[in-house]
Amino acid sequence: MKYVLMFVETEQFAKELEAMGELERRAAYEAVGRWFAEHGDKITHHTHLAPVHTATTVRLDAGEPVVTDGPFVEGKEVVSGFAEVEVADLDEALKLARSWPACPVVEIRPVS
Repeated sequence: MKYVLMFVETEQFAKELEAMGELERRAAYEAVGRWFAEHGDKITHHTHLAPVHTATTVRLDAGEPVVTDGPFVEGKEVVSGFAEVEVADLDEALKLARSWPACPVVEIRPVS
């Protein structure tokens, strides 16, 4: 089965990452690199998204489409990246998500 693991960054996590020194931040990124290497046989695609302030949102529920700079929804959590994985079942996807070393929230969705 295919699932998408969406890595969700919270405001608190972003502040902590920003406050890290260079060595600590490098170690955090290396942990993410190791996670991708360890699970590379299950990952079919992944990417890190540009910061949320670069987003453009199109609202289609207001009659005429409305385009705004940045995210429309004000929130304390944003998707910062994702990985598409091919695994046996949800339990295996959950195992991957539980081992994610970075953002404190991972949303898992099946690919239809």
